[in-house]
Amino acid sequence: MLTRKQHQLLLFIHKRLSEDGVSPSFEEMKDALNLASKSGVHRLITALEERGFIRRLAHRARALEVLKMPDAVSPAVPKDAANVVKADFTQGAANDTMDVPLLGKIAAGVPIEAIQHERDRILLPPDLAHGRGEHYALEVEGDSMVDAGILDGDIVIIERTETAMNGEIVVALVDEEEATLKRLRKKGGSVALEAANPAYETRIFGPDRVRVQGRLVGLIRRYH
Repeated sequence: MLTRKQHQLLLFIHKRLSEDGVSPSFEEMKDALNLASKSGVHRLITALEERGFIRRLAHRARALEVLKMPDAVSPAVPKDAANVVKADFTQGAANDTMDVPLLGKIAAGVPIEAIQHERDRILLPPDLAHGRGEHYALEVEGDSMVDAGILDGDIVIIERTETAMNGEIVVALVDEEEATLKRLRKKGGSVALEAANPAYETRIFGPDRVRVQGRLVGLIRRYH
């Protein structure tokens, strides 16, 4: 599954190759996607290359080759329609998918700095979201939740909420500055953040030190 920015860049590269026979420059790609820097373009190109959508041609400047397109877009479209997405895909994007922000990385291990800023956006089928509330996505970093089927590099879909039941996997904010993905356990006046990996100890806090920021409702795994 491609993020929205990856999908937009792939369509832009394909359109330029179809029209001009030359791939766009990094500056043109940056401007087309309204990115702040060329480093963002480089990350998107690397991601598309790793997923097998494009290939960089060696020893040639500005040389990109589109190897495949998403199922909804034909790589052999006419020149004057190279940037047109099929109608069924467009309708699906409006009615059958959910657009959620990818906010950054979340630690499944030692807590990392709290996530605050949107990094990208992801289109999801509605069955990956729970109910009608607000959702966001985070990239997992670490292996403390492997026994719950959550691996390093997975994308977790989180329903934004400030409450959760015992045993649910949550995004927990510790001391208002560190975010972590753990199973929530409450007992008396204590809150435990429990790993799903015996190599990690359960961490126990007072109730005023932990704030729930969401609960896990879905997961995306990318295979490279």
